[in-house]
This record gives sequence, C-alpha cells and structure tokens, in this order.
Amino acid sequence: MSAIATAAALSIPTSLCRSSKFNAKKGVRGGFAVSAIIGEEGDLVDRKNLWTTIFEVEDPRSKVPQCKGKFLDVNQALEVARYDIQYCDWKARQDVLAIMLLHEKVVEVLNPLAREFKSIGTLKKELAELQEELAVAHNQVHISEARIGTALDKLAYMETLVNDRLLQDRTTMESNVSTPTLSTSRESLDTVKTRQPRRSLNVSGPVQSYNARLKNFWYPVAFSADLKDGTMVPIDCFEEPWVIFRGKDGKPGCVQNTCAHRACPLHLGSVNEGRIQCPYHGWEYSTDGKCEKMPSTRLLNVKIRALPCLEQEGMIWIWPGDDPPTANLPSLLPPPGFQIHAEIVMELPVEHGLLLDNLLDLAHAPFTHTSTFAKGWSVPSLVKFLTPASGLQGYWDPYPIDMEFRPPCMVLSTIGISKPGKLEGQHTKECSTHLHQLHVCLPSSRQKTRLLYRMSLDFAPVLKHVPFIQYLWRHFAEKVLNEDLRLVLGQQERMLNGANVWNWPVSYDKLGVRYRLWRDAVEQGSKRLPFEKSA
Repeated sequence: MSAIATAAALSIPTSLCRSSKFNAKKGVRGGFAVSAIIGEEGDLVDRKNLWTTIFEVEDPRSKVPQCKGKFLDVNQALEVARYDIQYCDWKARQDVLAIMLLHEKVVEVLNPLAREFKSIGTLKKELAELQEELAVAHNQVHISEARIGTALDKLAYMETLVNDRLLQDRTTMESNVSTPTLSTSRESLDTVKTRQPRRSLNVSGPVQSYNARLKNFWYPVAFSADLKDGTMVPIDCFEEPWVIFRGKDGKPGCVQNTCAHRACPLHLGSVNEGRIQCPYHGWEYSTDGKCEKMPSTRLLNVKIRALPCLEQEGMIWIWPGDDPPTANLPSLLPPPGFQIHAEIVMELPVEHGLLLDNLLDLAHAPFTHTSTFAKGWSVPSLVKFLTPASGLQGYWDPYPIDMEFRPPCMVLSTIGISKPGKLEGQHTKECSTHLHQLHVCLPSSRQKTRLLYRMSLDFAPVLKHVPFIQYLWRHFAEKVLNEDLRLVLGQQERMLNGANVWNWPVSYDKLGVRYRLWRDAVEQGSKRLPFEKSA
C-alpha cells in the first residue's frame, strides 16, 4: 500500500463532513446543525455553558498535520491516526451534547407555561420534529462509536508498523548490516499488513493434552471444611486421579488414587490411623505415598506417587508439576470486612478454559442470566472492561464490578449491590453493600472441570446462622451456573467439531483474551506476557 493510500485510509475528510441531514433541518428554531453545536450560533453556545466542562474540548481539526502533497512515512501516518482518534472523541462529545440540548428543548415544549400559549396541534408538531431530531442525534452517537473503534484499529495497526520499524533499525545497528529503509510503495506496505494477525484467537478443534508447563503452579483442589479427619476426597487433576486425606499429624496429603498392588482405586477404601487403606487387600499408605502396612504378607518397599500438598486459608493446595514448588501460596481470602457464607464444589462436564472464558465475561449477563441475578438488567449501549496496560484485573463499565484473573485458574470478583439481584450502576467503592466471589476452575481432564466456589458478603452476617442456608446458596449457585452451562456445552460441542470459539474479540472481551494470551505464553515457556510493556 502506498503512503498516499495509507494517508487516505487514516485521513479525516469523511469524518469531518457534517451531516447533511442535520443541516437540512430548519423546522426547529435556533437550529441543531453540527455547526451550531460547536459554537457558530450564539444561542446554543450560551446554553452549552450550562453543562459541565466535559464538553469543553478543543476542536482538533486545526492541529491535523498538513502533508502538503508529500508522501507520509509511517510515523507521520501514525500522527494522523492519533489526531483522527482525537477528532472522534470530540465529535462524540458534540453528539451527546446535541442529545442533551434536544432533551432540554422537549422539556421546554412540554412546560405548562408554554402550553398555555400554544395549541395542541402546534405542540404535537414541535414534539414530532424534536423526536425526529433526537432519532438523528442518537444515530449520530452510534456512528461516532463506530468511528472511534475504527480509528483505534488504525492506530494499533500503525503502532505495529512503527514498532516493526524500530525493531528493524535496532537489529540493523546490532548486526552492523545495512538494511534498506522502509519502502512506502504499495507492494511493501501491503506485504507488512498481510503479516499482521487478524484480531482473533484460534481456540478450535479437539482439546489438546495439557502442556506440562501449565502444571507448575499451586492449585486449590478442596475446601478444608470438606476434609475432616478420617475422610478423603478423590480428585482428578490434569487427567490423573488423586486422593486427599489427613495424616496422623492432621496435615493433608495427596497421593495417587491407584494402589501399587492391583491398581484398585484407593478412595473406595478408608482412612485408618492417618493412612489410606486399599479396599482390596488392605495395603495402607501414608501421606508421602509410602506403603507402611501389608496385611497377610511380608512388608515390601513400595511407594506410590505423592504430590506436594499444603493447607492455607481454608483451602487444600497441590503442586502437580515436575518443577520444584514455589515457597509461597497466593491469598484467596475475601477483602477485609467480608465474611464467608458459602463454599460449594461442583464437577462440570466442560473444559476448564471455556469455563474461565465464561466467568471472565460479564457482558453476557443481561442476555443469559435473565432468570437469576441479572433479571431486569437493562442492556447498555457499550460495555467496557477497564484494566491497566499489562494487568489481569480491572473493573467493568457501566457495571459496579471489579474482576481479576489470578493464575493459574482463579477468578475473583467484587460486586456492588443495593439488594440481591440489583445493581446500583456505579463504581464498587460507591456501593454500600458488596458480594465477593471466588471461582477456582481446576482442569480435571480435557472435558471436565472441578469448580470450587466461595461466596462472601460484607452485610447481613446473621445469614450465617440461618439453618440450612447453605442449601439455599447451593440451589441459587447451581441455577446461575446452569444458565451458563447450556451455552458453554454448546460451544464445546462445536469447538470439538472444529469451530473457533474465539472469533472476533471485541472491547468487552479484554480480560478473556488476556487469559488466553497468558496461557499461550506459559505453554511456550515465555517469561513475559504478550501484552506487557517492555521494561
């Protein structure tokens, strides 16, 4: 693509054109053309001053770089793209201001004092004209949103070109080999553009075996309350069977759920004096996997595999990887002021990556959870997830919900609520009561997930003492989850048949995309995430 073609793609003549439909409207006194909104007619300027300074943004068109017939290099084209985004932001503010002024005009028309001097026919006519103007203004806002998205795509593309150029120059300096300058010909620019990956992720086809690097993390596998003395909890982790129980010292241990003698499942047996006993011939194993008792025969030196196992903050953790375990465990406790009200474990027939994709997405709530917590939610015109440039956490706009993906498989969220099932529509810090949730998605197998769910509240502590309240919490959690499962299971079926479940990510997919990028980076052995800024 030539530099002129690049400039044409990034320039703003079409963006700067005023709507002819706006200018053609003469019926409303004072006019609501774009020219009037930006200050060419005095009466609207005076009214504009009544609004907040959010609309006091300088028109950036006077600052657009002038190429004066010259070819634009990559850096100049990048500057044009930046000014294009500034214009889109300015234009969107003017569109919103137009709607606000039109609404004010409607209020004036409906004013009781004004109605005394106007006939019903005149009022109907004015209201009809204003409704038409409002429809045009709302449509213009949607056009501005689309322009902003396109401009951001252009800017990201141009930044990629600049980064490629800088990398090329750096490589040239290091190798001391002369390299031709970046060509501005149509052929060379088109070649660079074709190398840029499409904005999608390839998550399709049969689920592959889990990469060994993904195992080198501490994984929560059970709640401490579910592992009492003399009991055991069988789990599957990365397609391997394990069983957890407490030893003589009360500390938890995790051993292979397969007897060394005849491969009998150990969880079908019992725990005897801190040792798990096989139900077939009574062989007993301690928490380190050593066989300490063999009834009816001579004791042999037999040992089954055991995993590093620790207990912290009411949860049992294991390290399934081959690398030495790290010294510290991450904290999963709710923030100060919260009390834990429910701890629930479920076995789900879904691949854990798909479940994490679902949990990291809130934009689906008013469409999916219409019978539970999102019943009655309005559908906003734009949903965004705001996050630092290199973070795995942030907050939802316009929902008062903070969310974080914590490697390797945990999702933490804090929801501001006024009463159960209703959002206040503001930032969580401004809400009076909150719900905190922890979701742990343990990869049991390629199509099975062990879900650990913990719910905490910073209000109504008396609920902890209501008899059988845990059954109510579980019922509600299962009802919410079932609304998701019917969709995610359909995704999984199509994914296994070759469909890509991550086509065309959009703005509210940011956290889910970053989870996928984190996972790819770990599996490839990278020490730096793809979306992290260079030091």
